Amino acid sequence: MRQINLLNVAIHSITMLELLESLRSGGVVFTPNVDHVMKLQRDRKFYSVYQEADYRVCDSKILMYVSNLLGTPIKEKISGSDLFPAFYHYYQYDQNIKIFLLGSETQVVKQAQKNVNAKVGRNIVVAAHSPSFGFEKNEQECQKIVELINRSQATVLAIGVGAPKQEIWIAKYRQQLKHIKVFLAIGATIDFEAGNIQRSPKWMSEIGLEWLYRLVNEPKRLWRRYILSAVPFLWLILQQRLQLYRNPWSAIELKNSEKFGINDQKKDSSSINLATNHKSVSIIKNIR
Repeated sequence: MRQINLLNVAIHSITMLELLESLRSGGVVFTPNVDHVMKLQRDRKFYSVYQEADYRVCDSKILMYVSNLLGTPIKEKISGSDLFPAFYHYYQYDQNIKIFLLGSETQVVKQAQKNVNAKVGRNIVVAAHSPSFGFEKNEQECQKIVELINRSQATVLAIGVGAPKQEIWIAKYRQQLKHIKVFLAIGATIDFEAGNIQRSPKWMSEIGLEWLYRLVNEPKRLWRRYILSAVPFLWLILQQRLQLYRNPWSAIELKNSEKFGINDQKKDSSSINLATNHKSVSIIKNIR
């Protein structure tokens, strides 16, 4: 699978259909955008966790434009808010797919569960839970969440608690989740599915202005992410264009490799026995 190096992120150049089909064998999916890329320059733990993802797919038209500028085009934008509905429609007839929703407020996540199940025509979302604020720092609560997920018999975890919390939580508790084969880090998607927050018009998303729509609607929460990251991001891209960019963690990785040796073994992903969905292509074409 082709990977595009954008600063210190290796993004998989893959189509939605290719990704959905690949997830028959399970895997962890992260969706890098400009905010993620900038956090990966500063947060070593986040960077380390990002390397463990099986799929890092482009969640930003801006990143697509930049990759084209750098001469390494990415096939398709696959945001979490597009991937999740595409996933549950693609596997809507497969009884082995059982989703656990983790994130947002109690009323919101329960409404999202209800809405998704109504669209699919079965209880594909078998359970939903809203964690408390700061739950990731409370080991007792995290263990209760692990227990809830295991008890639900879910095979898919869709977690939307924001980056880098959702990615780090997956990495930390992945091995304790007995039945989960597919891990989707989906950000604000739960709110979209509940109808709590409206997505931008399709034309804005297609030309890369979804960030502007969200900024106008949630200025207090998002202004730092979109405004303060813009100039530093463009400066880093210019450095890469001039071949001057250096991964801030490369020296540390090299030192650790020399000290401990390099271990490239990857954890085997357990296979999911999924039925063929003959309506897959037509469904995806009708999804944003």
